[in-house]
Order: sequence, then structure tokens, then C-alpha cells
Amino acid sequence: MSPSPATPDLPPASRGLRLERRGPVAIVTVDRVEKHNALDRATLVELDACVAALAADPAVRALVITGAGEKAFVAGADIAELAALDALGAHALSRLGQGVCDRIAAFPQPAIAAVNGFAFGGGCELALACHIRYASQNARFGLPEVKLGAMPGYGGTQRLARLVGLGRAVELMATGDYVDAEEAYRIGLANRVLPQAELVPACVALGERIAAHGPLAVAAALEAAVRGREMALADGLALEAARFGVLGATQDWHEGMNAFLQKRKPEFRGR
Repeated sequence: MSPSPATPDLPPASRGLRLERRGPVAIVTVDRVEKHNALDRATLVELDACVAALAADPAVRALVITGAGEKAFVAGADIAELAALDALGAHALSRLGQGVCDRIAAFPQPAIAAVNGFAFGGGCELALACHIRYASQNARFGLPEVKLGAMPGYGGTQRLARLVGLGRAVELMATGDYVDAEEAYRIGLANRVLPQAELVPACVALGERIAAHGPLAVAAALEAAVRGREMALADGLALEAARFGVLGATQDWHEGMNAFLQKRKPEFRGR
């Protein structure tokens, strides 16, 4: 399928990302193969701008994030950059990385990580920010920063524990060990494990399945799940009821219900 004309262009100076559109699915590839797709500051800035542009495009119904090549998803932060930082620089870089991951976590439609190899440090944190993680059989996940005298700084200390539990998260962070794809699946870090050749196509197919449903409904369910996780149960339930109520006033709600009763395929318009 040819790229959509609505695809936002990356800046002319972009050197670390590739953007492709396959119908309603946007694919963002971190492309620094010579550095195992490590996230330097410039790539973080580019990724932030790219995700922001895609989030504002109503034609995008799913986002897939992956890495170039077959060896690494994102092997971590750029160590050469980290080595030159002082306290103020390290804090600023952490906030930049957290901001990028927060933007992905707040993406209005499902963000899917296609983890096609090493996902260490910042790469693991990038995958954790996505709502769904599919892994190739050669994928490896880890937060090895303590081996360098550092710690996770792009949200890993918070998101990993929320996903797999405090005990497993502390064990991984304190030892710097990694888990392979099958172990990641077992502990809930990966949704599926696939042969590498099938990974991105499976993620795109998942995005296309999601895109076939009411976009307002998907966005509302995603918001309730993501925001509700940080709330008390009663507050989360109130958020769910509020979003349920808003959907009841949309054209898509009535189109979906009527299509079901009339035994036909619904035509959702995002209104």
C-alpha cells in the first residue's frame, strides 16, 4: 500500500528516523544501525516531534515503533553523550527522554513496539512506553545502567515495576541482567513472540485490525486504561463512566449499534 498523502514529513535534517505510512498505520523506525539505533539527544528530539505530528493526525489509527536492521530495536542511550554529562546535563537529558516516552504513552491511539532485537536501557524504556509490545525471537530486554554507574532515566524505574511487579523490576535493574523474548512473554513484558520476518507485518496487521473499529471508542478505552492505572479504583471507574457517556452522544456509537442490529459492517467516521 502506498504511503498516505497526509503523512507528516520529517525535517530535512532528520538523520535518525524513518517514517512510513501503510494506510491508517504509521511506522516509525529508529535508523542508526551503525550505533545499534542508540538514542542520542538529536534522535530523541526528532522522535518527539514526529510522534507529536502523528498524534495530531486523525487518519493515524495505530503507531508502530521499531528499529532498523535485525540486531537491535534500540540498544540504549548514546554512551558517548552520557559520558560527557554533568549533573545538570544528566537531569536535562532524563527529562527529555521521559518527555518523549510520556508522549508515546499518551498517544491517542494504540502504540505498538516491534522489538526486533536488543532493547536495553533507553530502548527498553521506549518499548515500555508503548501500549503493546511484540518481540522477535532474538529480542532481549534489560535495564543495565547500573553496570555503568548510572540508572534508568527515561521512565524505566516507574513503568517496568507497574508492568511486571516490583520484585522482578528491582531484580532486573539491580543486576543489570536481561531477559530473552520467551521470558519477557512469561512475565508480561511482551505480548507475543514471533519470528523476526513476521514481526513488523504482524504489528501492522494488528494496527489495521484496531483501525477497523471506532476510533473514538478505541481512544476512549485507551485513555481510561492508561490514566485509570494511576488512579484509585473509584476514580478510574468514574473516568470510565464519563468516557462511556461521551461516546453515547457520538455518531459512531449509533452507527455501530445500528450496524450490529442490521447485520452489516459499520462505517465509522470518528464523529
